[in-house]
Amino acid sequence: MADNARAKKLADLIREVVAQKLQRGIKDPRLGSHVTITDTRVTGDLREATVFYTVYGDDQERAEAAAGLESAKGVLRSAVGAAAGVKFTPTLTFVADALPDTAKTIEDLLDKARASDAKVREVSAGATFAGEADPYKKPGEDDETDGDETDGDAAK
Repeated sequence: MADNARAKKLADLIREVVAQKLQRGIKDPRLGSHVTITDTRVTGDLREATVFYTVYGDDQERAEAAAGLESAKGVLRSAVGAAAGVKFTPTLTFVADALPDTAKTIEDLLDKARASDAKVREVSAGATFAGEADPYKKPGEDDETDGDETDGDAAK
């Protein structure tokens, strides 16, 4: 089994080679400039590599890009093998990265929280305290219950 440093170096190399090949070497119109390689992970035995990508566009363009990547998988693996110089070239699996969808979900939740905070601010704008302005006891204030307990303790 290979060490993690070697797997990380190979993953970085695969990401760079695939990105350069997609930009310059593949003539598939489905893989235009709107495909971005975001991350690459290699298994510990260096046999399989997962390449994460995002596509700028709608669902149809995402589906076309996925089909284009599957058809170009052999050419991309050959380019990785030539650049890596390892005994066994890892098989490539392309996975659409969920990062943009997750970021959009988080932004939507933050917008809801901001709207809720604004609503609470509006409601509390003219509100007053339920009790006194300062409900806490201060040292030196006389309270009947405190005085009774200390007198009872002194009598013992």
